[in-house]
Amino acid sequence: MLSPVATPLVLVTADRSVSGTHQSHSAGEKYLTALTSGANCAPLILPALADEIAIDQFLSRVDGVLLTGGYSNIQPQLYGQQPVAGDDQRDTERDKTNLLLIEHILAAGVPFLGICRGLQELNVAMGGSLHQRVHEVEGMQDHREDTSAPMDVQYGLSHRISLQAGGILADLHGDHQPMVNSVHGQGIDRLAQGLRVEAVADDGLVEAVSVIDAQQFALAVQWHPEWQVRNNAFYLAIFEAFGNACRGQAQRR
Repeated sequence: MLSPVATPLVLVTADRSVSGTHQSHSAGEKYLTALTSGANCAPLILPALADEIAIDQFLSRVDGVLLTGGYSNIQPQLYGQQPVAGDDQRDTERDKTNLLLIEHILAAGVPFLGICRGLQELNVAMGGSLHQRVHEVEGMQDHREDTSAPMDVQYGLSHRISLQAGGILADLHGDHQPMVNSVHGQGIDRLAQGLRVEAVADDGLVEAVSVIDAQQFALAVQWHPEWQVRNNAFYLAIFEAFGNACRGQAQRR
């Protein structure tokens, strides 16, 4: 008889920023609580310290990875572009850590879920590129939130997406054109080889991807399903599926 599996342990990627006068590493509470209440997993924040920690040793001790969203944008030089005009926040240590982390995740077969910047990191790590200003691309909608609005409005349902037949998301949800929130200024331009499109917005922007040859749960979305996860059946289904994959990994470990 199999012994009970402990609550799966999930690494949560961190942003590096200045808190007061010191550098700090942090992850938003909404990601942490979505893991506990939506996926029934225990979160463990991974600092953006690629030069100081052995990422492969972390992955041998955990059951999943959550690639979080963030307020910074990936350095465009990492996908072969120069920065366009504008006041973008950068987080070079997060870039370094997460692009290396993704390489190790794929090799180790650890389940992962990417959210917003996490989706963009996956695409860049696998050789794709990004639109630096989606709203400035001809034919594209403005996918940014109204930062002056209350948080419930910023993260409220914004537009429909179309789930692609045969994908992970289409198998999770009966409505193949669900509403999602939209809180981003960048998005996928050139899709990386090895990624499958899971969902698109009405303007054609890629809203979700999965890794074609992955043996593990390997999904990333452009919206924020962690927001009030238990109040949205589609969002909850994503985290429950991720949690189940992490429990399977814990059992194998």
